[in-house]
Amino acid sequence: MNYIEVFNEYDKDIKELNILKDFINYASEKLTLKNVMFNVIIIDNDSIHKINKEYRGIDRPTDVITFALEDDKKIDTPEVRILGDIYISYDKVISQAQEYGHSTKRELCFLGVHGLLHLLGYDHMNKKDEEKMFSLQKELLDSYGIKKES
Repeated sequence: MNYIEVFNEYDKDIKELNILKDFINYASEKLTLKNVMFNVIIIDNDSIHKINKEYRGIDRPTDVITFALEDDKKIDTPEVRILGDIYISYDKVISQAQEYGHSTKRELCFLGVHGLLHLLGYDHMNKKDEEKMFSLQKELLDSYGIKKES
């Protein structure tokens, strides 16, 4: 059983929240994750800016930031894999959806699965890793029915 929580810490209701929850559960099943625990927290640009500056030393807002607890080898929970937290800026969801010409639903789900893959150790620091990660993201989004134009 997976323990996945989605928290809205944004100052408004988010109509796509249930879709994000369903999609993250779907992606977790497709990735054959068993007994995992992680959180997705939706915040605003000011909040993610503070996190980005404090933890990464980058003085600007970002779209998604993850804290992968499995990177810390001191944490050992044999019954459940505690993956960590995914923070998503909903302000960035809105602006990037407009910039890329697709829906906020697609952008929110893209950032959610992008964060999940980071928690699982995927990265895009070089071309080969980027192709692998982005291909898997696209496959998960497409198979759930969230196409680029969605």
